[in-house]
Amino acid sequence: MTENKTAQQAVQTPEAPETQAKKQGRIKEIVLNGLILQNPILVLFLGMCATMAVSTSLVNAVGMGLSTTAVLICSNVVISLLRKLIPKEVRIACYVVVIAAFVTIVDLLLKAFLPSLSDALGIFIPLIVVNCIILGRAEAFASKNGPLYAAVDGVSMGLGFTLALCAMGLIRELLGGGAILGHQVLPEKAILLAAPCGGFLVLGCLVALTQYLKARVANKKKGGDEA
Repeated sequence: MTENKTAQQAVQTPEAPETQAKKQGRIKEIVLNGLILQNPILVLFLGMCATMAVSTSLVNAVGMGLSTTAVLICSNVVISLLRKLIPKEVRIACYVVVIAAFVTIVDLLLKAFLPSLSDALGIFIPLIVVNCIILGRAEAFASKNGPLYAAVDGVSMGLGFTLALCAMGLIRELLGGGAILGHQVLPEKAILLAAPCGGFLVLGCLVALTQYLKARVANKKKGGDEA
């Protein structure tokens, strides 16, 4: 009996490091998907209405990005914790209720502590409730994974959204308005970039850059596998 127990322990011992390695690999995959491979704006083209509307300045982009990230993280975690209790027939309605609760909290906090930013973002903060990014991650990921992975997904997708939004806001404010954070930097302005159509031009350039970088990474990975 003692020999059998010793043999079983020897066989079971290596499993722990493998499980930890799998967890780390899974987290890395989720982070890469949110930031680059499945970036909500530059790859999946989600939340385009808010993206075009608030990316006229860097401050607005940061405010919208961080607000969306906060809602995304909180709603992902709560939905993940409740995923086994929510009936499938009413899951979408339940997700919307959870998301709306956190959006209301964020909206009230902005009005209390950052009223100027709240006024600048206007209706687009309440509209986070129906943002395809939030609802999409709740349905596609949070409802099928544990709270740890759901939180990591919320952080990575939120940061991917925020970084893309900030890149657009920085380019449009700098080139379209000749200023950054209210300080004049350039003597000339490309007014077209500050206009609504300028948002699509900037988005197109960033999407092209993202696809180019993804292709290079894929080619390097393919070359490494062949070698």
